[in-house]
Amino acid sequence: MGLAVCGLKLPQQGLAPPIDVVYLPASDPALNEGANMDLTDFPADKLAEIYIKIRDKRDKLKAEYEEQHKVLQEQLDIVEAEMLELCRENGADSIKTPAGLIMRRVDTRFWTNDWDSFYEFVNEHDAYALFEKRIHQGNMKQFMEENPDLLPKGLMSDSKYKITVRRSK
Repeated sequence: MGLAVCGLKLPQQGLAPPIDVVYLPASDPALNEGANMDLTDFPADKLAEIYIKIRDKRDKLKAEYEEQHKVLQEQLDIVEAEMLELCRENGADSIKTPAGLIMRRVDTRFWTNDWDSFYEFVNEHDAYALFEKRIHQGNMKQFMEENPDLLPKGLMSDSKYKITVRRSK
């Protein structure tokens, strides 16, 4: 059986499993239950409507997740602070309990507030491994637009069309 969104039947293949509210079983007999319709049969307004409903549901689920995640992270932070204090009081880097092993470790992060000096240091000591290997996407795009004949050896790119749907006013 196919799925219906906004009262429109969609093919099952290639779609995520049904989700309450957004994906509803096709119940309108006019939708030819059981048929596997091609999305090319839908007019643009219906495709936009479907897209917006799915996007809205996804955004709602994400917001609910983020709120729950925030509460749980705050609780974990309180428990972690208590365990760090327990380790400090006992002068221990680990505490074995029946529920699990509590381990304390040092987590060090590095950053700079003087990029010019840091670049000079990296060049002077040939320490390019201090950088992460990734390209700033926005800056690279702008550089390529401004310098279409200058491309670094080994640069790879992948371009594809994306869809944006704005809600009607």
